[in-house]
Amino acid sequence: MTGGQPPAHTPARALHPRTLVPMTTDAPLPSPGREIQALDALDPAQADAVLELLGEAARFDGRQAVSEQGRLRIRGGHRDGVRHFLLTSGGTLAGYAQLEDTDPVEAPAAELVVHPERRGTGHGRALGAALLAATGKRLRVWAHGGSSAARHLAQVLGLSLFRELRQLRRSLIPLDLAEPVLPEGVTVRTFEPGRDDAAWLAVNRAAFAHHPEQGSLTQQDLDDRKAEPWFDPKGFFLAERGGEIVGFHWTKVHAQEQLGEVYVVGVLPDAQGGGLGKALTSIGLHHLAAQALPTAMLYVDADNTAAVTVYERIGFTTHEVDLMYRTES
Repeated sequence: MTGGQPPAHTPARALHPRTLVPMTTDAPLPSPGREIQALDALDPAQADAVLELLGEAARFDGRQAVSEQGRLRIRGGHRDGVRHFLLTSGGTLAGYAQLEDTDPVEAPAAELVVHPERRGTGHGRALGAALLAATGKRLRVWAHGGSSAARHLAQVLGLSLFRELRQLRRSLIPLDLAEPVLPEGVTVRTFEPGRDDAAWLAVNRAAFAHHPEQGSLTQQDLDDRKAEPWFDPKGFFLAERGGEIVGFHWTKVHAQEQLGEVYVVGVLPDAQGGGLGKALTSIGLHHLAAQALPTAMLYVDADNTAAVTVYERIGFTTHEVDLMYRTES
């Protein structure tokens, strides 16, 4: 969520479910020619314009305002449960929001951004009001980076802090990690696109049954990622026992930033507790270090204390946080 005034410097459970922010009834600041269009899909020209806006905002803010999953949904036509909100001012795209309503339990989740040169005129508040209206005031909103502007907009919209997602980083030079030790009977190989898709999706669902974003990945979601320039099956490790996948570590390289990522580590519930997750994490980090990448990063929920502790013990520290806010209705 990036809107309101520009910042001065620039896969949960509730963290503070009763820490309420006062609801405001103020209407968005008036802006001649402002229009908001809600669409189930974007045509190629609209998608290009949105991605250009996101790129401009990312260069200004130093981070993406919309997650990788959200950016992948901008192209490719209709996606079940996903809507796009285009805010134009004077015929020019000035803001964008994406709303996902696929979780059977949780409120719809949104991300939004206003072009850096169009902030401070009520566009962020107008997009937030449109999202609240579209969801019947039942909404969750991500604020990537947790900037002061995003916190202010959350307050204006009457949202309360719900979730904290931490980005952790550690140096890979030197790696200073012991060689991984796999549990007895477990072997590791790399992912084979096509052959391993269905089996991996099943293991991912089981490993992340508690995680609304990661655990709900579909074949389309996997195909989207396999089509990305960064996808490399040589960095996608599968742990097997008796020919069946029991865990995995999917790594990712951000080439422009020279940054390696522990993209996702998953272990089947009945294979947990034997050190497999630690071994897979080590295998992935050794792989990233072998590519001469100076730094590795990962995302973890702040209230997943067990995972945070494991990562801190192997040298990761908090780099920045993403915050999720929600309505209480």
